[in-house]
Amino acid sequence: MPSTFDAVSGPTPPRHRGSRGSASGFTLIELLVVVSILAILASLLLPALSSAKAKGRRAVCLSNLRQIGTAIRVYADDHEGHIPFGPTAPPFTSPASFYPSTGAPTSLMSLRDGQPVGLGLLLENALAGQPKVVFCPGNDQPVDTARELSKVRISQAQSSYYYRHGGNTRLFDPVGAPFRPEHLQLDALGENRHGHAIRALVMDTQFLCPPDLESFNVRPRTHHSRRDQGILFADGSVRSRPNKEERFTVDLSDASELRLAFDKILSAFERADIEP
Repeated sequence: MPSTFDAVSGPTPPRHRGSRGSASGFTLIELLVVVSILAILASLLLPALSSAKAKGRRAVCLSNLRQIGTAIRVYADDHEGHIPFGPTAPPFTSPASFYPSTGAPTSLMSLRDGQPVGLGLLLENALAGQPKVVFCPGNDQPVDTARELSKVRISQAQSSYYYRHGGNTRLFDPVGAPFRPEHLQLDALGENRHGHAIRALVMDTQFLCPPDLESFNVRPRTHHSRRDQGILFADGSVRSRPNKEERFTVDLSDASELRLAFDKILSAFERADIEP
């Protein structure tokens, strides 16, 4: 009667019924257990990872603001103590112009005719070697920073930060009478409209607007999921403050309030003036 025999190791032992053998894989139950464990781990780790990324972006934002503060100080030292200001606003012809009045708070780096404005005045010298610091890494909408920077001195270009400028809230300059602020000295900026010392100079844009304004290139520009606000103060210090109850958000979702845009931006700065 033939038998199973290995010439080297001897008879091959019979396999027990139900044995999976060395080549078998996971059972369905084992696979489901592993998937469940991975899902639990992911649910625990992903929020922590997301929080760590958000903290990292806030840290870079504050670093950017700190560098902008240094650049403003350098600019002031080179201009008899004056902060960056100007140019005179061109005649208002379109809602697509974000700088219809001289000295208005603005996120622009250059005007539609290419003239540098606001923080754009720092790009020629103090920020020439690091222009991307005028963009916050915590942006909630995609921003092509290289493209925006390529438009400076050519057309209207926008940064991620509001610059207080001269504090003008008018929608346009009266003919022949451009705005001329009285307080432009970095070390003596005076008082805001509520009698508090002017302290906040630059902050993240938190801007909401109606979708039908997109045809004028006016779009929402918000940062840090509108939860936190990066702020640069005149003394060079920076802070990240909670955007509780949207206190720093410029909400122009109601089109009837568009005329209040500059007033709302300046109000956000004024709230920052009293932040500790």
